[in-house]
Amino acid sequence: MAWEISIKKKLQKSILRLPKQVRKNFKALLKDIELHGPARGECPNFSPLSGNQYHCHLKKGHPTYVAVWEVRDKTVKLIRGDLCRNS
Repeated sequence: MAWEISIKKKLQKSILRLPKQVRKNFKALLKDIELHGPARGECPNFSPLSGNQYHCHLKKGHPTYVAVWEVRDKTVKLIRGDLCRNS
């Protein structure tokens, strides 16, 4: 069973404004999480945050783009995604 990924409407709109390479990295990460689950050790600077939350860097430097996701229901395999930009 593949993981179901839920993305906020606001995030869906902001993805379109991302630089091309960051958008490509984000889409690849989503596909990888969907197929293999939320613990992505091969992602740069991947680490668990607190509880069921994880993050990894999509682009280092200035600005830095970080993907953050949370496992909501392991039975249904639902993940809520978010994206942060740090100038």
